[in-house]
Amino acid sequence: MAKAIVIGGSRGIGKAISDGLKSIGCDVVSTSKKELDTSDLDSVKNFIQNHKETDILVLNTGGPKAKEFFSVSEEEWKKYHNQLFLGFCLLLQNITINDGGYVFLISSSVIKEPNPKLVISSAYRSAFTSVLKILSKNFAEKDISCINIAPGPINTDRTRELFENVEEYEKTLPMKRLGEPEEIGNFVKAIVENKIKYLSGVVINFDGANSDYVF
Repeated sequence: MAKAIVIGGSRGIGKAISDGLKSIGCDVVSTSKKELDTSDLDSVKNFIQNHKETDILVLNTGGPKAKEFFSVSEEEWKKYHNQLFLGFCLLLQNITINDGGYVFLISSSVIKEPNPKLVISSAYRSAFTSVLKILSKNFAEKDISCINIAPGPINTDRTRELFENVEEYEKTLPMKRLGEPEEIGNFVKAIVENKIKYLSGVVINFDGANSDYVF
């Protein structure tokens, strides 16, 4: 039975991924913020003490409130540096991914199109994307696949925090709807269930054709 750790697996996209992996027989540890807060490095280190290895690691966490550059405080920079970057680095450095496993990063469309109103998320998610890209080559030697999923507008609490009138926003989208967390959960499930390995070191834009960039 494959072991999986899903960070932020108690709701939204994380829960959908957790449910998908459970449905194919994986032994899943799903964390809530109470169990693992990546902005708190002591919380990260305590978690590592109890979870030394896994077959599948899903790196997922919520993002900061919408803020432009000059309104971000020093404390906020420090907090989200840990939550979106350093906490994930420590997890990858200290939790062994077994040969033939997977690392999934749930990032954001802002890694391709930085958003001035989401400057913290744009900065740190892009930074960790670079780390995972570099590590994908090291992990490939052990047949470990690294996949960065960059969601666009998905039907989560996060989206409803960012948009005052979600119903009106949906009308502006190419598919006239938000994506559902289960669509991402089923995607991750399919990758694992079908043992798709050669898809590694890539960014998957999960945005219903909403973006304008080509690559």
